[in-house]
Amino acid sequence: MRFLLRFASFLALVAGVLVASVDAIQSVSASQPVLTPLSTALAAGGSSTQSLVEALERPHAGGAFWDPVIRWSLQQPAFALFLLIALLLWMMGYKRPPVAGRFSA
Repeated sequence: MRFLLRFASFLALVAGVLVASVDAIQSVSASQPVLTPLSTALAAGGSSTQSLVEALERPHAGGAFWDPVIRWSLQQPAFALFLLIALLLWMMGYKRPPVAGRFSA
């Protein structure tokens, strides 16, 4: 399980760095800061992810708490959310070193 969490963290980190690189290139070419929202970054993945983003943006009757959270997260910069997800997954998959050291019983 720890391997899967670390691998998912690595994939989220790669996605965050790629989106940040694209944003940096666009910012330099536009001579002003350009931050891609998560909804735009996910919609660029194809028609299936675009329909997923549209479904997430629609209000749902049962998810009164989750609707504002999801809408807020879709408006945030994609690189920041990908890096946050990578950090959280890495923290879940982290194994603490033994307190007594390497050669403890």
